Amino acid sequence: MDEQNTSPPPGIPQLDWEVTPASVKALVVVFIERMRVFEEQVEFLKERLNTNSRNSSKPPSQDPPGTPPKPGRKKSKRKRGGQPGHKGHMRVLFPPEQCARIEDHRPDACKKCGGKLAGDDPNPQRHQVVEIPPVTPTVEEHRLHALACGVCGTVTRAVLPGDVEVVGYGPRLTAIVGYMAIQFGASMRKSATAMSDLFGVQMAHSTVELMRHEQSVAVGPAVDEALQYVQEQPVVHADETGFRQGNGDGGNPGKLRAWLWVAATSLVVVFRITLSRSAGDAKALLGANFAGYLVSDRYGGYGWVRMRKRQLCWSHLLRDFVKLSERTGASGRIGKRLLAEGRQLFVLWGRVKDGTLSRGVFRRRVAPIRKRVRVLLEEGAGYEPKKGDKTTRAKTARTCKNLLKLEPALWLFVRVEGVEPTNNEAERNVRWGVILRRLMQGTQSRRGSEFVARMLTVLLTLRKQNRNVLEYLTGAIQARRIDVAPPSLLPAP
Repeated sequence: MDEQNTSPPPGIPQLDWEVTPASVKALVVVFIERMRVFEEQVEFLKERLNTNSRNSSKPPSQDPPGTPPKPGRKKSKRKRGGQPGHKGHMRVLFPPEQCARIEDHRPDACKKCGGKLAGDDPNPQRHQVVEIPPVTPTVEEHRLHALACGVCGTVTRAVLPGDVEVVGYGPRLTAIVGYMAIQFGASMRKSATAMSDLFGVQMAHSTVELMRHEQSVAVGPAVDEALQYVQEQPVVHADETGFRQGNGDGGNPGKLRAWLWVAATSLVVVFRITLSRSAGDAKALLGANFAGYLVSDRYGGYGWVRMRKRQLCWSHLLRDFVKLSERTGASGRIGKRLLAEGRQLFVLWGRVKDGTLSRGVFRRRVAPIRKRVRVLLEEGAGYEPKKGDKTTRAKTARTCKNLLKLEPALWLFVRVEGVEPTNNEAERNVRWGVILRRLMQGTQSRRGSEFVARMLTVLLTLRKQNRNVLEYLTGAIQARRIDVAPPSLLPAP
């Protein structure tokens, strides 16, 4: 008799099992195994239902009803508003030379005794009232006369002088149209309405589209230069998110899903929109010969970057550890311990950032954390799931095995200064694209996607450098119309 007939399953007394017929014993064993599989499948489905922004990459807006709120901070005993010693943010006054009118007001009598007052205060309190007058566009009309030759009768029409705009709209007006689209996500209809309401300029939707295209072409060379600059930087953050692109110009006949890519550095950010999400697109963004350090998530399209040059985002890892901790059995135990190690790591990193812990001490304290994390991942990877196994235990094993393969890329920030443990830099920038996707409902053409990618590059790069976006766009349009290079997006040396 085999072992399954001599040893009763858990919960069945030995005496009852011994008098049970062999055929019944076999059925009981089969049913118990099926029950185990069903229970694991139920656990797997429950986990899918409980997926939220705390344990996955889903945004909070997609959390299902009943999702527990994120743990709140302890309520502070401090009063609301600025705290003692806080540097106030006061209204910035315009310099006197920019004031249209300056009036001095002096008190006539003392507020206490009524005595007459005279003289000037060397430091009077300044109060300014700022107003924008009604905007009236400046319009120049050029009349091109057609005159007939008295000798041969040929009619000749005059041509515009070289310094007159052929387009019909000046550089600043064109720049404002592009600015409204990328800063506020204004549609062509809303842009046309705004130009009419704010400036009294009537224009068709097709005119708005032509202006956007001109703006895109104008900044193109500067964006290409910025891309090359990013590819040569020592540390780059990269991310990608889904986008919508129609087939208005035949650029997306297969109605494929588009992808918005971002490569971010401290002073320059570059965007691209493609119709695929592949390693080839990642290489086009970062450069096939990329030699810097890359901070990203675990997307396989970045796998061509050498492991010792990569830093995986710990924010993503912590969400994965939360998901593991919510499982039952060994998976939950491993997840809780991994989550505790990750949180301890961030406590130490916070001290490095605020200057209370040196990097040398930080490295020494992280070493045992790294060892414990590896041991836990090896334990979680110990289960060998069968092909097609979708139980939570199998998912835990696959997650841990994947992390073990990428384990060197978890700790780059510990040994290399200037590398962050999270990919927040890229995610903050790509969020602008997500907002535009919602406001503009994507784009209708390849040309529209190119406009969005280039203008996002201009907007966020200039924001990082504290440069005026509208002035830059105006200068880029002016440069294009006289056929010279646009202003550079690169930071001043």
